[in-house]
Amino acid sequence: MKIKILTIISVLFFISCGNGKETYQASGVFEATEVMVSSEANGKILTLDIQEGQQISIGNEYGLIDTLQLYLKRQQLLYGIEAMGGRSIDVNTQIAALEEQLKKLKIEKQRVETLLQKNAANTKQLDDINSNIAVLDKQLKAQKSSFEKGNKSIGSEEASLRAQVLQINDQLNKCRITSPINGTVIMKYSEKGEIASIGKPLFKVADMDNMILRIYITSSELSKIKLGQEVKIFADFGENRKEYKGKVSWISSKAEFTPKSVYVKDDRDNLVYAVKVSVKNDGYLKIGMYADVNL
Repeated sequence: MKIKILTIISVLFFISCGNGKETYQASGVFEATEVMVSSEANGKILTLDIQEGQQISIGNEYGLIDTLQLYLKRQQLLYGIEAMGGRSIDVNTQIAALEEQLKKLKIEKQRVETLLQKNAANTKQLDDINSNIAVLDKQLKAQKSSFEKGNKSIGSEEASLRAQVLQINDQLNKCRITSPINGTVIMKYSEKGEIASIGKPLFKVADMDNMILRIYITSSELSKIKLGQEVKIFADFGENRKEYKGKVSWISSKAEFTPKSVYVKDDRDNLVYAVKVSVKNDGYLKIGMYADVNL
């Protein structure tokens, strides 16, 4: 009798397992990191060689905004810097004549002092030489200071022009249209020949290699999940169902009301926690596709 009862229980168990469907703790929608690439310069779009669905790489140039006016302005600044170099004064050359006069006066002073020791000269001659040396020394210092101040002023003007050149170079770089991430162009907003302005959207790129599944779990299931935890994801492809491995990358610290488009395990729970699960895309996952998760 016991054997019959155990047999019946086992059959009922396997039948229930065979007919039962796999249960999932949460469902969600796939997202991707999207970046809106906008113009950083004003001007006509000379080239914009991208198409929707195209794979693009970070740092590569895919378009160009007219740079003619910026180029001409930079050339003007460079010519100004070159002219500044011609205005610079060689201080040593300019004061060389005064230094030579001062040197001769000092030699004459030594000669007069020698003659005074021999009573062959008078003190007036020495006083006159000392007076001339003092005057010439002041002239030399004043002239040297004047030249140095002039050079310093020229140097400041040149530094200002060089800073403006760097500013123009930065603006020229911003005329190059590049992608900030590796990804796929999912939307193109501008075309060649249109006028771009700062902030105008050019295209949108998304990282389709690394997808994010946003799900919502109840507070009772919050204790079952942690950051870095691996989970099973089941995505529907028509009649087929494919399994993926995912990793919990973010858990909201605040509860929110259940979004209308999201189903949770217990419909009686009004407050849920948002969770992001990172998934490596094999090329089949798309933005907006639904999937179920087993924690």
